[in-house]
Amino acid sequence: MRYRTIGADPATQREVSVLSLGAMLFGSATDEATSYAILDRYVEAGGTFIDTSDNYAFWVDGGQGGQSEELLGRWRRSRGVGDEIVIATKLGARPLAPGTSYLDNAEGLSAKVIRESAERSRERLGVQRLDLLYAHIEDRTVPLAETVEGFAELVAEGTVGLLGASNHRAWRVERARALAAAAGLPGYEVLQYHHSYLPRRTDVPRQLDPDGDPGATGGDLLSYLRAEPQLTLVAYSPLLKGAFTRADKPLGPEYDLPSAPRRLAALREVAAQTGATVNQVVLAWLLGGAVPSIPLVGASSVAQLDESLAAVELELTDEQRHRLDTTW
Repeated sequence: MRYRTIGADPATQREVSVLSLGAMLFGSATDEATSYAILDRYVEAGGTFIDTSDNYAFWVDGGQGGQSEELLGRWRRSRGVGDEIVIATKLGARPLAPGTSYLDNAEGLSAKVIRESAERSRERLGVQRLDLLYAHIEDRTVPLAETVEGFAELVAEGTVGLLGASNHRAWRVERARALAAAAGLPGYEVLQYHHSYLPRRTDVPRQLDPDGDPGATGGDLLSYLRAEPQLTLVAYSPLLKGAFTRADKPLGPEYDLPSAPRRLAALREVAAQTGATVNQVVLAWLLGGAVPSIPLVGASSVAQLDESLAAVELELTDEQRHRLDTTW
């Protein structure tokens, strides 16, 4: 395993493994025994960065979520896991009532919600401090300054370490960080977005945003990250839920771009040269990119996790990376 530091302030920054494990379906679609086996294998391999959310996985049973955090709390206690494992969680998108969703009834990002939801996450996880807390989705019904101040209060109290944002427009992230900097408060330092070798269309109106998908890494966000190298990009769904390699999980219409066939061909070519799998080439490309990211991988079996773990040691040559980067 390899490691990198996230965060700039010595008081809150953490060293984490360059591959993060997503626990979205642990405790719901993925049963407890399998979840524990995957978590144990990840830690055995040197993994130290686990991702969850307070709303995972509400859609499995029509509830409000919390199963993933609860399972991680049980696993931590059963294994004696302490501060050596960094657990990131998110708030803002938990449904306020069973049978609803973040699209029509999200908890939001008011100061009250931030405090109360963070406290519930700490209880479920069994931790004194949340290592990394994200604003999961935007909440434009609340003044941005209130959200910024609400997160900062928890950092000042020591119940939250690093702050992050996911599925936000780049201009909203920058505005929030500017407000925090002007007030001498901690701001977002980790950004979690969908990022993979195949770009996703960002122009199709979404329920969350009529101007397109705010959760995908488009040109504005990548340009922003190049200009602000102290920020960390965590790339969720880098393997497109198996669509790179599984015929039963085809690419959706959001990936129907003219460059897709050529980029898929380049991936297969490089995989053949290296002897690695296509998935491993995708992860290696992300790890060593011009805008380096921390791939956030899910797994429903130890075998799936082992495939991703092996990508950490895959070194692409300059020629191979050039082939991948310049194919459009």
